[in-house]
Amino acid sequence: MTGRPVRRQLLLGAGIALLAAASPAMAAVLAPPEARAVRAVVEAQLRAMADGDAERAFSYAAPAIRAQFGGAQRFMAMVASSYPMVIRPAATAFFQPTQDSDGDVLQVVQLRDGAGQRWRASYLLARQADGAWRIAGCVVAADTSASAT
Repeated sequence: MTGRPVRRQLLLGAGIALLAAASPAMAAVLAPPEARAVRAVVEAQLRAMADGDAERAFSYAAPAIRAQFGGAQRFMAMVASSYPMVIRPAATAFFQPTQDSDGDVLQVVQLRDGAGQRWRASYLLARQADGAWRIAGCVVAADTSASAT
């Protein structure tokens, strides 16, 4: 072990680079109705994963993610093998989502897995042509902070 925090990246879609480059100085806080809509998408995908409903979980993915995996079963198999902490977290705490100048949104969620390990999942969401928010990427890293805000 190197002493560095474990970092897992789910490289989903071209927009994932925005997660790495996101700077709080460049981001604006979302209006409450939009913040609720963004959070609802992430919560719905987490619920679908916890229920083992691959089709429903996959339905919250942006078109590029859907094309990358080609199907719900492949998507869920990858999540289950590489990111089990997002499937049935023991607890979640949502941070205030922020929006960049291109309109993409970063929703950070603190997760606690069944063993008590804390993780920080940073979801990138993009508004679709129909107005719906869809998940365009996610980065998961071990969380060493005390709590979400």
